Order: sequence, then C-alpha cells, then structure tokens
Amino acid sequence: MKKFLYAMAFFLFTLSVSAQTVWLDQLDLSAATQGYGVPSKNKSLDGKPMTIAGQVFERGFGTHAVSSLTVLLDGKAKSFSAQVGIDDEVKGHDPAADFELYADGKKIWSSGTMRLGDAAKSCNVTLDGVKKLELVVADGGNGNYYDHADWANAKFEINGANTLKTFSPVSNVPYILTPKALATPKLTGPKVYGVRPGSPFQFLVTATGDRPMTFSAKGLPKGLTINPKTGIITGKVSQTGTYTVSLAAKNAKGTAQRSLCIVCGDRIALTPPMGWNSWNCFANEVSADKVKRAANALVKSGLVNHGWSYINVDDFWENNRDSKDPSLRGKFRDEAGYIIPNTRFGDMKALADYVHGLGLKIGLYSSPGPWTCGGCAGSFGYERQDAESYAKWGFDYLKYDWCSYGNVINGLPENDPNKVSSLSYNGGNELNTAIKPYKVMGDYLRKQPRDIVYSLCQYGMSDVWKWGDSVSGNCWRTTNDITDTWVSVKNIALDQDKSAAWAKPGNWNDPDMLVVGTVGWGNPHKSKLKPDEQYLHISLWSLFSAPLLIGCDMEQLDDFTYNLLTNDEVIEVNQDSLGKQATCLQTIGELRIYVKELEDGTKAVGFCNFGLDSVDLSYKDFAKLGISGKQIVRDLWRQKNVCKVSTWNDALSVKIPAHGVLLYKFTSVK
Repeated sequence: MKKFLYAMAFFLFTLSVSAQTVWLDQLDLSAATQGYGVPSKNKSLDGKPMTIAGQVFERGFGTHAVSSLTVLLDGKAKSFSAQVGIDDEVKGHDPAADFELYADGKKIWSSGTMRLGDAAKSCNVTLDGVKKLELVVADGGNGNYYDHADWANAKFEINGANTLKTFSPVSNVPYILTPKALATPKLTGPKVYGVRPGSPFQFLVTATGDRPMTFSAKGLPKGLTINPKTGIITGKVSQTGTYTVSLAAKNAKGTAQRSLCIVCGDRIALTPPMGWNSWNCFANEVSADKVKRAANALVKSGLVNHGWSYINVDDFWENNRDSKDPSLRGKFRDEAGYIIPNTRFGDMKALADYVHGLGLKIGLYSSPGPWTCGGCAGSFGYERQDAESYAKWGFDYLKYDWCSYGNVINGLPENDPNKVSSLSYNGGNELNTAIKPYKVMGDYLRKQPRDIVYSLCQYGMSDVWKWGDSVSGNCWRTTNDITDTWVSVKNIALDQDKSAAWAKPGNWNDPDMLVVGTVGWGNPHKSKLKPDEQYLHISLWSLFSAPLLIGCDMEQLDDFTYNLLTNDEVIEVNQDSLGKQATCLQTIGELRIYVKELEDGTKAVGFCNFGLDSVDLSYKDFAKLGISGKQIVRDLWRQKNVCKVSTWNDALSVKIPAHGVLLYKFTSVK
C-alpha cells in the first residue's frame, strides 16, 4: 500500500512539473517597449483595474500602442491565451489598436482593429516548438492617441519547469562611433540652395573646426553679401538662374573650400530641411522662452556647425478653445481676422528676428481646420490672413496639420469646440477633398514676398506624395505619428518604399521627426530606442532623404545623442543634391538592404537588421544592388574605409547586431 501511495505521489508530482500554467504577470514586464508610460502589471496603463467593455480583469499586462514584449519559450510552451481589448479608462477619446502575436518572427495571430467599447477578444494559439513569442500592440490606423491596451488573463501552458523569461534582444549600452571633428576647417551643410526671385535670402555657411573662423564667398549673385565673422549670407537675388559660389572657411589651423550652387527659380527646399521641432519635447508646454533656449542650445552645442538650421514651433503658440491655463486663453483673432498669439509668445516677429540673428531659420504650425490637434485656433476661413502674418513676422516654415478639417468635410459645425475631434477623415479618400485645404494655403503662401517651406502633415492619406507638389508642398507626412519605440520606427521605415519614386529636390517624403535624446511630449525621458535602434533610425532617415527634425530637449544633449547628430558623412547622405530616396533592393530573412544613388555616382548602402538575431554573413550579391567592378567600401558611421572589393570575386564580411545597421558608401575605383 505504501508503495502504491509513493507511486501516486510521484506521479502527481511529475504531472505537476510536466504541465503548468505561467501567467504573463509572473514574468519581468520591464523588458517591454511602448509608446507612452511604463508597463503595468495587473493594472491598466493609468494604474486602475483592467476593464474592457465593462468587464474587469484581475490579471494581465496594461500597455500603450505601439508596444512590444518578447518572451523566450525555448520550445517548452504548449499554448498562449489572453483576452485583449481597449481599456475603458480612455472614454471620451477614439483609440484604435491591433493586437498581434509573432512566433519566431512570423505573425500567427491578429485581433484586427479594436476600438473603445469592443468586447474583449479571445486569443488562443498553440506554440509547439516556438522559441520566441512577441506580443505587439500596433496602431489601429488613426494614430496611437489614447491607445490604452490590455493583455488580460494572459497566460502560458508549458511543459516542464518554468524557464520562461522576457527578453530584450538589443543591448542598452550606448557606444560612440563618430570620430571627433578635426581642428582644421571642414565645410558642411547643403551644397545646393533654392530661392525665389526677390525673396529675402539667408544662408548660414557652416563648418567644423576651431574658432575663431572667418568665412568668404566668391561669385555671389548680385544682391547678396556675406558676413565674414558669422558666415551668414543675406540679401535678395532678383535674376533667375543658377550661380556657382566658391565658399571658404579659415582658422589658425588651415583653410577649407567647396562650392555652393544657388538656384534662383520657383523651387525651394532643394535638400531636406534639418533642424528642431518643439512637439516631441515640450508638447503643450512650449513657450517663446523655451524656443529661444532651444535655438541657443543648438548653436552653443555646435550642432549648427553640422547644418542643423530650423527652429520650428509646433502647436500651442495660439490661444486655446478650452484650456484652463490663463496663458493659453484670449481672443483668437483681431477684428480683421488676423491671428493673435497667446501670452506665452506675444511678439512673434521679435521671436523670428531673434532666431534669425543666430543664423538660424524658424518655423510655425497650424491646421486647415478651425482647430489644431491640441484645440488651438486653426486657419480655416482665415488662410489669407495667416499666410500674410507668417510672412510679415518672418517665418520660414509651416507645418500644416489636418486635425479638425475632417469635421469640416463631414458637415459638422466648423466652430463648435464641443463637436470637433482631434482627427477625423471620413470621406477623405476623395482626392479633391484631400487636396483642397492644402491647395488653399499653398496658393496663399506662394503669394507672399517670402519663401516659406510648406510641410503637409496629413499622415499619408490619399497618397499625398503623388499630389503634394501640385499644392506647392515641399514635404509631406507618409504615416501616422512616430513614438520612441522600436515597433513604431520599424513599421514606419518598412512603409517608405511605396512613396520613394516621388522624392526629388523640393519634394520630400516625411516619416516624422527623430526620436533620439530626451523626448517625452511634456513627460521627459530618454528615448526608449536602444543605441543600435537609434543608429538604424538615423541611418534610415538619411537614406530616405527625409526631413531631419530633432525632437529632443536641446538643453539635455548627452554625448551619445550629440555624436548621433554630428556625423557629417551620414548627414551628407541625407543632404545629397541628387535628392533620390533609397529603396530596399534585397531582403535576406530579416536583413533589408537599402540603396541610395548619390550625385557623384557613388552609392550609399544600408545593411539594416530588423530581426531579433545578429546577422553574420559573407555578402556577394552586388549585382542586385546595382554595384559592379572594383569598389572602395567606406563605413560612414566610423568614417573610415573598411576594404576594397572586386564585385566579381570578393565577398564583403557583414556583421550586424539585432536592430542594428552598417551604413556603407561604395565608390567605384576607376
């Protein structure tokens, strides 16, 4: 009898060890990345009981799109199950998200788009043999606004002892690649610059090297002069034409020279704009003082010497319709319909003059609807007055954000703050409807006696890259807003090839701002992107010929972020005068190889690893990249030649960390 009891006990013990339930909340959730906030165990993102369509759940993982959590299974998990949905705590908003599961990199389940009020959806998948499971919450197509997502009752059924653990496959240790600039002068910045006849001209000749430094320019068109101490070229060009100017920078260590092509005609922004935007850092807390401080920091840090030139004010320089902050309340417009800035800003011309005095340019923000995304006064019905104001104040850039215009086309009251949502686009697939508001403002901007770069922020709707030029646009958003998460950067990057053919000088596809450094949208924190992901992010945006707009706190630049933003050889890929956007020419597993043709006949090649495993291979498929003959291969981040290859018989050793990049330049040996 005792033997039988011992046998039964052993059997039950073995059974309990061989099959058991492991709840997701038993694992370390800190490895998760997400768009906003921090991972919440057994709570919603706001720290409340998880509640989906009125149903309360005691266990699970509360997160925010776009998010990702990887769990190492080692083939021991039998199944995963959960109840997923949008948490009720965001009532009054319009969230939408898609819950997805990836087994060893392959999508095995998707909830489809889920919205607030949808009943929790059951997820049940088998995991036999799966080594890695990634839980993803993707944006549901309308931006990741208030996408509070719950993986409720999430659990694994496993075989054997519990060895499951969450995993962050990418190192979090920053490392420096860009060599320090030399003491001798080196001219940087764009090599071509466009201006319309008679428009005020301002161009800062930028250079690295020890200060003091003097500047000169030979062959300037009539009407332009250069300040030898600052390198600022100002004046007006009346005669259309192309002018080749010889620039020089001199200090005690030597002299540098190179050419600048000034094109006086009907096109501006002949290279992608580079600078800073206030939104990802300050959001609704922006002020004139903070903008000035950002401009000062850009100059003092030395970023200006690498071509960063725009200081762009995003939303909340206007008065707000319902803010309780008195600094945001006041008359929207004067009796003639001209917009009145809020008291945080006051004299906008003085602000523009201040920024111009530093050799920089300045940008502004508005919406074709009656309200901006933040509920401030938009331009609907006052486009002429606003365009005139921007020019009179001296602004050089306008970001024009779709926002409440969706309610205009849907016939909702245009000026009723209680009936205007942050983003509505029902019916926006009608091409003429999509074009109309941007053409109205574009026409007024063209009539101003000042060049104003026109940025269309409408999230890629109606294939804006196909018609943006027709409304005088210079750049246009191709996707929804970016967040400082890997999933966000990856999804945006993989969506760029479709619009690549429309990129050219004066027309740029915009995958949104850079998410490096201290960001936070009013809640400051260091970017959630790992160092390798940040190198990949900057590399891809440079290959894409994208506008480069820093979104971080300029007064909190750490050495790693500064190093990321001051590699002149990487920036030259972005600023190349040919203006051709890179496309992916080859995919090897999770490795995607992007190629960008450059004006001098060379090619920039990005070996981009989107996978969770490092890549180590001997590469020989040069013909697929359009590369032939003998080539010098240069590592642009490390600024050194790595080898020479004869493409008919040599292999290139390629070692790339997870979510990392090798950015090379191939130069034919004649």
